[in-house]
Amino acid sequence: MSSVAPSGPLDEMALIEALRRGEEAAFVAVVGAYHQSLLRMASLYVSSRSAAEDVVQETWLGVLRGLDRFEGRSSLKTWIFRILINRAKTRGERESRSIPFSALAPADDDAGEPAVEPERFLPPDHPRWPGHWASFPRNWDELPEQLLLSAETRAIVQRAVETLSPNQREVITLRDIEGWTSEDVCNALVISETNQRVLLHRARSKVRRVLEQYLNEESAVAR
Repeated sequence: MSSVAPSGPLDEMALIEALRRGEEAAFVAVVGAYHQSLLRMASLYVSSRSAAEDVVQETWLGVLRGLDRFEGRSSLKTWIFRILINRAKTRGERESRSIPFSALAPADDDAGEPAVEPERFLPPDHPRWPGHWASFPRNWDELPEQLLLSAETRAIVQRAVETLSPNQREVITLRDIEGWTSEDVCNALVISETNQRVLLHRARSKVRRVLEQYLNEESAVAR
């Protein structure tokens, strides 16, 4: 069994059967494919690295115990992450770090909040360009590559993600950090495509707002 993630339905079914037979190489392949991503996801809900590692270990135990009941209605990856998210939320509740799962805000928890500040647009009664951009978003292609890729810039993005609402943080982490498709995210979080799209748009807008402010300040200093 190759120590890589499955590349298609046939590979995945063969991998699942190997896991059910208790083949060590199959388990090593799955752990290698998903362990770090699970650890990052668990860290959204719990207060420390060690707690996140505990949640991931509990998840792998849950995977092994639940393989016989796995019906294949979702991908193996989605099923594993759903186990992880449920365990992480439960652990987070015990730590009083996150709100109870049953009380999570709905997908439109900040539906009244504009994704972009209203002052970035011209007023509706503007004589020439009503409602158009008054202040255009910065073209980041003009910025030095080393600034965009610096450790400090990545830290700014990470801190911005951490300030998002739980629902937005989940979606942007899976879409933009883990590289999931919208379908996989909807299946893992049990949300509609519309909700996923709204959450992602609002999360990206907030992160971009913070990053834009930081980059503008840094580029001004560099002049």
